[in-house]
This record gives sequence, structure tokens and C-alpha cells, in this order.
Amino acid sequence: MITAYNRLSAADAYIFGFIVNHLLYYIRFDGHLPAELLKFDRASSKKGGMAKVRVKATAAIKQALIASGKAVLLGTEALLETSDKYNKGERFERVITELLTGQEWHKDSIPFTQAGDIELNGKQIQIKLDQAELTNEKMLQRILTAA
Repeated sequence: MITAYNRLSAADAYIFGFIVNHLLYYIRFDGHLPAELLKFDRASSKKGGMAKVRVKATAAIKQALIASGKAVLLGTEALLETSDKYNKGERFERVITELLTGQEWHKDSIPFTQAGDIELNGKQIQIKLDQAELTNEKMLQRILTAA
């Protein structure tokens, strides 16, 4: 699944967000996401039990990212606690988009095969918050069948 996703993805890099001690951080990874952040998961049987891949960091990985000096502190996790209709992942995308591009964020539905969530210096960047679903077998099958 990860190989298929990486082959299909239009992203040149990823911004991964995570929370430690109520503080919100992000780190950029050029190329693909590191394998240690990718976890195999399954949807509940009520949702069909399909296989999926999540972006999820252990506490030790988060601490190592902070200790590396490469993780950027954005502020408290309250940045993701707004009273709107969006989930935390979408709110994180808004924070990163507005911070790094200076443009107002608007939710879109552009497929990951066509573009990243933002473009920075000509690079397509996909934005993911800890525990986000990266892809699932149903989505990949649909894309590969249509190709």
C-alpha cells in the first residue's frame, strides 16, 4: 500500500504535525514520510474492515524529533481548538498554510495524486497531523482501477 501511495502521490515533501505536553510542533520531511511514522491499521468491521495506513509517531519518536532541533514549535495545541466545523487535521492544515504561505486557507478536495496541500518554492507539500490516515485500500484500488 505504501509503495503504491508513494508512486501515485504528487507530494515532493511532507509536513508532519504532532503534540507533546500540549505544545504543537511540525517538521518537514523531503521526499517520502519515514517508515517509522507509518502504521498499518484497519477500519472497524462496521466500516468494512478495510486496510489503511496512518501517520503516527510514538512518544519516543516525537521526543527524538524535538531533540533533533528540526521540529518547529508552533504554540499550544489550542491552535487546533477552534469552534468551527473542521477536524484537528484540517485545522492543522489551515495553521500551516496560513503560516508558511501567507494565504488564507480554504478546504479543498484536490486529490493527493494531483497536488499537495500547499506549494512552497515550487514544491508540492502534503500536510498531515499525527494519527491522520495517509491512505486506504479502497482509495488505492479506485485510483489504480481508473488508471
